[in-house]
Amino acid sequence: MKRQFRSYGNPNFPSWEYIPDGEPHVFGGRLYVYGSHDFFNGHAFCLGDYLCWSAPVEDPTLWTCEGVIYKKTDDPLNRADAMCLYAPDVTQGSDGRFYLYYVLDKVSIVSVAVSDSPSGPFSFYGYVCHPDGTLLGSAPGDEPQFDPGVLTEGDTTWLYTGFCPSGDRSRTGPMVSRLGPDMLTLVSGPKNLLPSQPYSGGSGFEGHEYFEAASIRKIGETYYFIYSSIVFHELCYATSNRPDGGFVYRGVLISNNDMHIGSYKDPGKPAYYGGNNHGSIVCLNGAWYVFYHRHTHGTSFCRQSCAEPIELRADGSFVQAEMTSRGIRGSPLPGKGEYPAFIACNLWCNTESAYTAWAAHPDNRYPLITQEGRDGDELDGYISNMMDGATAGFKYFNFSGARYISIRVRGYCKGVFIVSIQPVGPAVARIPVEFTNVWTKYTAPLEIPDGTHALYFRYEGEGRASLASFDLQ
Repeated sequence: MKRQFRSYGNPNFPSWEYIPDGEPHVFGGRLYVYGSHDFFNGHAFCLGDYLCWSAPVEDPTLWTCEGVIYKKTDDPLNRADAMCLYAPDVTQGSDGRFYLYYVLDKVSIVSVAVSDSPSGPFSFYGYVCHPDGTLLGSAPGDEPQFDPGVLTEGDTTWLYTGFCPSGDRSRTGPMVSRLGPDMLTLVSGPKNLLPSQPYSGGSGFEGHEYFEAASIRKIGETYYFIYSSIVFHELCYATSNRPDGGFVYRGVLISNNDMHIGSYKDPGKPAYYGGNNHGSIVCLNGAWYVFYHRHTHGTSFCRQSCAEPIELRADGSFVQAEMTSRGIRGSPLPGKGEYPAFIACNLWCNTESAYTAWAAHPDNRYPLITQEGRDGDELDGYISNMMDGATAGFKYFNFSGARYISIRVRGYCKGVFIVSIQPVGPAVARIPVEFTNVWTKYTAPLEIPDGTHALYFRYEGEGRASLASFDLQ
């Protein structure tokens, strides 16, 4: 059943929807995002069937859920529902049909499904194979297949795959293979595309070697290979004038803890609890956007789709995008009205952590975005576990005449929320809060200059506070 959703910006989809590994594509004047499907409070990655969300190119905040486009049990190898669907990609073949490439989590071969429509449903089509029929990933010398990215040019489809943990000398790097017009059979390859970490000396990729999340795009005559690096939180890219080699490292597109961004903090400070990352770029109405995912619920298994505008320079390089709440809308959010806390783009506390897994510490001091109920319950998210020194940041708003601010808070807490327009700066509002086990509204005067600003809410006091929303008046 299709349903519509209007996003504030980030996350792209409702706060109770967990679609990581997003591959954005424009087909027929509409933006489609294909990803894997996490469950709220799930125990592993990618537990759900594939869903697809789409939006008109002219308004990428008005999303439609296309529903389930492919089930886990549609693959003949998974009739018993024992395996998960890892990150997919979709391309349009020379026959006009749409082909979905994916890997199940416990086999090392590439499966393919097909549909007459970009919104599915997709039907199982076959497995990528060598000319003799041997499945890619099972022949002698084949490396395990993982995270397929695909690009079709005429009768040729380029397939990029690979999973290369740091220090693993059995994985030489991501692979590229050339498929024929049947979308299944190798014409050439697989061949190594980039060096993995143990073999990267002198390559220019040192410190940003390939880990996973292969994705491919072509801009003009240049091929952009996009991937998640061995530090997990960053999406990097390399470029070449040909699809099957010669790639040179170019930089970071985005980090899901905003590392390397120094415009509002030290570039070495994590401004969110990051982790593995996966996404790609897409051009909408002449402007470029990068899709990525963020981690929620204090775990690596509840990831949500986000996107940011990203600047393409004249020399073909990109400026690293900053994580924001406004996201794909680009323009600042109105500086009046009520906003849910789940659109926070920054979270940190007095104890610094770059990774969600590290934040899952026994003392449980870290703030996190979460929700109530079970997976599938359509309940808005909120920020929980804000202890003394915890900060939530929201960007950006266009202020004009706002004079009061209200927050909705609950929890066994007694202290004050200090609101500022800088991570560490003078207060523009101070909002005392008390112990309460129901959502309670607190209001205070707001002294903020007109113009475009971020908002940071820092809790100081006893206990643990939860923040549901704030209202600018």
